[in-house]
Amino acid sequence: MIDSHCHLDLPEFKTDLKTVLKQSSEAGVTRFLIPGTTQEGWQRQLTIQNNFPQCDIAFGLHPYFLTDEDDSLSQLQCWVEKHRHICVAIGEIGLDATVNTPLKKQQELFLGQLELAQQFELPVIMHHRKTHHLLIEGVKKVNFKYGGVIHAFSGSEEVARQYIDRGFLLGIGGTITYPRASKTRQTVSVIPLEYLLLETDAPDMPMQGRQGQRNSPAFISDVAKSLAELKNLEKKSVISQTTENYWRLFNVDG
Repeated sequence: MIDSHCHLDLPEFKTDLKTVLKQSSEAGVTRFLIPGTTQEGWQRQLTIQNNFPQCDIAFGLHPYFLTDEDDSLSQLQCWVEKHRHICVAIGEIGLDATVNTPLKKQQELFLGQLELAQQFELPVIMHHRKTHHLLIEGVKKVNFKYGGVIHAFSGSEEVARQYIDRGFLLGIGGTITYPRASKTRQTVSVIPLEYLLLETDAPDMPMQGRQGQRNSPAFISDVAKSLAELKNLEKKSVISQTTENYWRLFNVDG
């Protein structure tokens, strides 16, 4: 299994990252993708990747953590140029209508990061919250050609297919382990498996039955199990196809 979205660079994993990776490996997780969120975090990601080559990394500026620094995009460009050989995507980028940062400012940085990804011919990892229409609008505006993944996808089949038509995969995480997430579970049940990835968003978004606990890549089997049940497939088929999807999207040697 591959955890295509886990924030192992965050403080929650500072004291026991090696143990977490060992436990995850024992649970069948072979690879991890750590998305970037802030300039301060990029170096932590590099350090992890240097010590644990099974961890892939992406660099980006998350809408949660936008600052008033006018040079953040240029700093990201310099960082990606310097580390292009190990950067598999630009992200986590996106738009969030639930935070205080003005959407106009978020959109400016979002479009700038899309253009940067276009320049480096890299896919993107996109965050959404009540902003699907704006994300799709931005992708069309830039005429973005390198696809990516919609992190923690939730939404209708219509929205899902709009992303798929633009070359995106859908990141499927702990949400589908909750029966109450009926809309997302219904959408996921009808979207072909070749457009899906497994993810945890660790340390956030705990699975059903693990509420209040730190989430971990070691628990991603819960997602694979729920996805297999929704699609009436064997779990091993879900793992095999989502792993293949990961290699294809991020152009990483398996």
